[in-house]
This record gives sequence, C-alpha cells and structure tokens, in this order.
Amino acid sequence: MSRESKSLLSVTGLSVHLGGRALVQEVDLRVEHGEILGLIGPNGAGKSTVVKAVAQVLPHQGEIRLDGQRIARLGARARARRLAYLSQDDQVQWPITVAELVALGRYPHRSGWGGAPGAGDLAAVDAAMQAADVWSLRRRRADQLSGGERARARLARVLAVQAPLVLADEPVAALDPRHQLEVMALLRGHCADGGGAIVVLHDLTLASRFCDRLLLLDRGEPVATGAVDAVLAPANLRAVYGIDAVTGVHAGQSYIVPWSLEEDAVRQPDESGSQNANANPSH
Repeated sequence: MSRESKSLLSVTGLSVHLGGRALVQEVDLRVEHGEILGLIGPNGAGKSTVVKAVAQVLPHQGEIRLDGQRIARLGARARARRLAYLSQDDQVQWPITVAELVALGRYPHRSGWGGAPGAGDLAAVDAAMQAADVWSLRRRRADQLSGGERARARLARVLAVQAPLVLADEPVAALDPRHQLEVMALLRGHCADGGGAIVVLHDLTLASRFCDRLLLLDRGEPVATGAVDAVLAPANLRAVYGIDAVTGVHAGQSYIVPWSLEEDAVRQPDESGSQNANANPSH
C-alpha cells in the first residue's frame, strides 16, 4: 500500500489560479493520522489559499485524497463529516446563541441536514463547548462576544463535528497567550485520538512547540517541508522572513523565538567558534 493511501490526507500538485494570477503552484503535502501539519510563511504566501482549496471552497488543480479517496468524489454530507474547516474570517452574522452556533457543527450528522438533534449530537456540542472554554457563554449571543470569545466559540463548532481532519486557518490569532496554548493543546488532543490537522500559523514559537511537521510557503510556492527543526533552519528564516531567531530546549523539546531582523542581528558564536543565530535565550 502506498504512503498516500495510508495518509489521512494527501495532496499532490495543488495549484490555484484566480483572476489570471497564480496564487499557489505545485504544492504537495500529506497529513498522517495523529499529526499536526503547520503551514507557515509570510503574509500573502498562499497558506489560506491552500487550506481553502483542501476544504473545497476554492477552484483548484491537483489531486486531493482523504483516507485514500478522492475528495472531489465524496458527497457534501460525507465530506462535511470527515473534514471540519475553521476559516480565518471571524465574523458571526446571525443573532444566535453560542450553543446554537456550536450545534451547527452537528448538521452533517443529523437526518436530512435539518433533523432534530439526537443524544449524541447534544453530547458532542456540550463536550465541544467545555473543551473550548465557552460553556459559561453558551446562552450569550455569538455576535456580541469579544474577538477572543468568538474565536473560541467558532473552534467549538469545528470540534463538535468530530471530523477526523481539522483545517484551522490562524485559530489563535485573536487569543491571549493562555487560550492560544489551550487551542493548540485541543488540536494536539484531537490528533492524539487518531485525527489530524492542518494549522495555519504566524507564531513560529507555537509552530515549533506543537506541530509534528511544517510546510513553509513563500509567494505561493513550497520552500521547505518536513521536520520542524529542518524547516525552521536559520537559512530558511533569513530567505523567507528576513529574520534571525533564537533557539533553545525546554523540557526536552526544542523551540524557536524570532529575535531580530536579519540586518540588525547580533549573532553569537557557537561552540565551534562560527557565527550563527542559534544563541542561548539567556544571552
């Protein structure tokens, strides 16, 4: 059996053209059961475009397979049960409660889309609200929440789907540090249960802390993909972001902190005496 057939998600030759302009060109990626793939890159690199194409909300070329099946051949209900998409758009347009918003995640599982929720649906909604820390907000109107509260409510809707694959486009952008860690831990827990996730991140520290592998994009094209440490190599960060970073190890896990613009960087000598940006954070 090929690697693609074993993967939760495999994408080959993904390209997106809109208005005569190439937004993404020849992107390959895969997500295994149990892992988070982080999409990183500067603004306009094509990260959200990749996620939208995988979610089937943008026209695209290339082959996308979900658990070995071509995603284009799946019906809308089957796709909605197996793939949950959290968009970057943080708007909630309707005067509905948080509980009602989260319950929208169960529609693919309900009879005829609009059928009455069953006990399993209600339990999934309650569990999702508890996990995303919005249980206390369940009777509040979703369109009257703060940006961070609304972001967590929208994440709860995605979790309520209980789909194997989660696509999360900048899920921590509006959150305080505590809730950023909670959201990433939730996605990590989803993967620990056998699911998988693609997460668009600008925070390289969170990417190094929680992702299993990374795909670095720039100007719509892949620059590097693979193990976190390899993708976040100093040469890649300088080439794509124009920055130098500090790396370290805590509790047995490496991490990275963007530190300075490349032209302003003060590089510390490593043990061999050469200059590099991987200085000890205490320096």
